[in-house]
Amino acid sequence: MSSQSRFAWYMYDWASSAFTTTVITVFLGPYLTSIAQTEVATFGALYVFGIPIAPQSLFPYAVSSSVFLQFLLLPIIGYASDGPLGKRAVILMCTAIGALATIGMYWIESGNAMLGALLFIIANGAYGSSIVAYNAMLNDIADEESRDQVSARGFAIGYAGGGLLLLLNLGLYLMKDSIGISGGQAVRISLASAGVWWGIFTFIPFLRIPKTQPKKTNEGILISISGMKEIFHQPRILLFLIAFLLFNDGIQTVISMAAQFGSEELKLPLETLQVSILLVQIIAIFGALTFGKLAQASSALNMLMLSLFLWMSIIIYAYAFLPPGSSIHFYVLSAVIALVLGGSQSMARSIYSKIIPAGSESRYFGIYELTDRGSSWLGPLLFGISLQLSGSYRSALLALIVFFLLGILFLGLFARKTRQET
Repeated sequence: MSSQSRFAWYMYDWASSAFTTTVITVFLGPYLTSIAQTEVATFGALYVFGIPIAPQSLFPYAVSSSVFLQFLLLPIIGYASDGPLGKRAVILMCTAIGALATIGMYWIESGNAMLGALLFIIANGAYGSSIVAYNAMLNDIADEESRDQVSARGFAIGYAGGGLLLLLNLGLYLMKDSIGISGGQAVRISLASAGVWWGIFTFIPFLRIPKTQPKKTNEGILISISGMKEIFHQPRILLFLIAFLLFNDGIQTVISMAAQFGSEELKLPLETLQVSILLVQIIAIFGALTFGKLAQASSALNMLMLSLFLWMSIIIYAYAFLPPGSSIHFYVLSAVIALVLGGSQSMARSIYSKIIPAGSESRYFGIYELTDRGSSWLGPLLFGISLQLSGSYRSALLALIVFFLLGILFLGLFARKTRQET
């Protein structure tokens, strides 16, 4: 593909990362919960298909529903991306659906919490589906030698885009009183801005890419989906996916529980947690780029293994040495996490892109995405059980180290199988 295609690929991470940072990480969860609580106070209960639910459970249920939706969509998306539609068309289609649903979040107000949940399910389903085609494009825009750096640069640009819009939206929220808007309105503007950002920075560069002729395939959609079982006959790919499932779940759980750990265990104020989120977005840019350059001197696999050992060191430090009430220590730990986060994600994607069969990239990245999102309940479950049994957030965090140990073990088996086949 041309340099224009590579630029568009970079810009998609810049565009879509705004959805994950502004909508998922910061604003929608607390806002949707507050709207649901208002409805319960007014009407006595919140119902989903006639079933009463707790207002604080609405957002987690919406997240779970969107993940289930992706389980249904991703095999179909992989088939369409590799064949009838092509990756460009799938990305544009998913962006249009996701961005419009996100813009629609501006109208989430008291009395329509269920609308907010539905819009999120649609938007997050579209986002996860688009990532299959986006990841698969890596093989089209970069040869094997440059893929480590290109993958790292894509993550870096994504962190920059997501961080910039989040910074602007946090600024808007802090200035709400001086510009005469309510807190709820500031949140709704922020949510809608993520949809506008996602749409504009995707469509402008992608519409400039020449439309490619869709691939002809004799493989029907049902055959394509059932054909995923062939992965069990490819030991290297299977070993890597098991390793990814394990260590990525550990990473995602550390990230998702960091704010709760900081608030409940370290007694840190909300402002500290918000600044740390921005810090992660900014420093992760340099982490991704640094690991990409180091991979040239060593290898992507070595850098990935190094990052997992660093993740275990982070957990041990947080368990044994992180003092309560210290914002400075929390910022330093967030900075280290950011450096390692960018490297882990970019190296894993690059390695996987090199071991999957040519011509079926979207289908295999659909499995990759299923592995990513399908295990998202394991880490929180272990964290929750450990917290319940020990009563200690530090002990619950330490329990997550098992995911990294097992991930390293399976990466070692993957490396050994690779050496045997080469």
